[in-house]
Amino acid sequence: MSSPDKDTIKRIEDRIEAREWHALRREIADLHSADIADLLVEFEGDAFSILFRLLGRRKADVFSYLPEDRQERLISETEPRQLALLVSQMQPDDRARLISNLPRETSNIILARLPASEMRSSLISLSYPEGTAGRSMTPDYVALDPEWTVGEALTHIRQVGRRKETLNVVYLVDRDGRLVEDVALGNLVLADPETKVLDVVEPGFIDLRDTTPQAEVLEAFQKYDRVALPVTDASGHMLGIITVDDVMDVAEEEVTEDMQKIGGMDALDDAYSQTGLFQMVRKRGVWLAVLFVGELFTASAMAHYEQELARALVLTLFIPLIISSGGNSGSQAASLLIRALALRDVSLSDWWQVMRRELASGLALGAVLGALGFVRVSLWQWLGVGNYGPHWLLVAIAIGVSLVGVVTFGTLVGALLPFLLKRLGLDPATSSAPFVATLVDVTGLVIYFQVAAFILRGTLL
Repeated sequence: MSSPDKDTIKRIEDRIEAREWHALRREIADLHSADIADLLVEFEGDAFSILFRLLGRRKADVFSYLPEDRQERLISETEPRQLALLVSQMQPDDRARLISNLPRETSNIILARLPASEMRSSLISLSYPEGTAGRSMTPDYVALDPEWTVGEALTHIRQVGRRKETLNVVYLVDRDGRLVEDVALGNLVLADPETKVLDVVEPGFIDLRDTTPQAEVLEAFQKYDRVALPVTDASGHMLGIITVDDVMDVAEEEVTEDMQKIGGMDALDDAYSQTGLFQMVRKRGVWLAVLFVGELFTASAMAHYEQELARALVLTLFIPLIISSGGNSGSQAASLLIRALALRDVSLSDWWQVMRRELASGLALGAVLGALGFVRVSLWQWLGVGNYGPHWLLVAIAIGVSLVGVVTFGTLVGALLPFLLKRLGLDPATSSAPFVATLVDVTGLVIYFQVAAFILRGTLL
């Protein structure tokens, strides 16, 4: 189902007003829980609460798909005992994620009212740092005895599989709780019932440590093309599994965080719509202040060449052209290398190859922009649009040569800064486009005025 259309919304509104509860239940009965969540978001006030109450046993599943603001509203409206019942019906990983985002007092009330097994699994997940495999795993997996036959394994799966997270892959776990192998359900279905389950496994199973960072979890799923991966501790004991739907959430979080950092700000802790004014100002203001201080050096650089500017005012006309070209080239290179490092397309050991590649790219791009700058000055002078004085040809040459130098330098800075940050143990995404642009602004001005001073000495300077 796509986003609910206006006719559907109007029809549901009319049925709510007419109190046609049975008709409403029938209308949403065949929808996927995610589609129901999208539908509920279209309603406000009592209509939203009424629709949620009509979901019956599907409340927990739909609740997991709702945006945080709607979850918070339902939490505030729900009596603690009913809330605990709702939370207990959620998937363990979804439950842990929700509890971790609740106020401590509310989370303690919910945990105290959960059944013992759900409370235990929630506490285990919450004991791991946020952003690790242990925090995202679920204990709802199918474990098989390695000594069983295929027939015995299938019988066990039929008995316990109904409430498990996924049945695409099941896991062979010995009596000490250690993971031995994993096996695809399809291999079991196609095998002879008398065959040992160990005889139908495919070699080379992959597992994740409970302390594995979520970025590496995402990389493992991408590399091995799995729908689920087991999570073990340092001794190889099976703890749980992570499924691909959880990884998609991780991927979205990682991309969002990197985009915000590249934009020149700290990553938001919550969704944009849920971030308060104070936090928004704090997340953005710190980096803006840093960039502002950086631009002060740009002003200082211009002040240093005050005499040159006074003698050759024509040079001021091209300052925006020069510094923007350097900043743009640096931002391009930084964006490319940040992504390449994230995808492991390049590593720290490749810095020399990257520098040579970007040096060649910077020179080529600088030559193109330099030629355009030269043509622009010459053409404007020839057409009479601008008058750059009797030494206009030297001015054009200075602009062209400066662009080659500034663009090349900007490209090198943008490419190597992510390497430097990663080498220092920092997130390369913090080498944001605004940060690179600010850094290149200062050096770009120095390059520009030094080149102009050399070429125009004895004429304008």
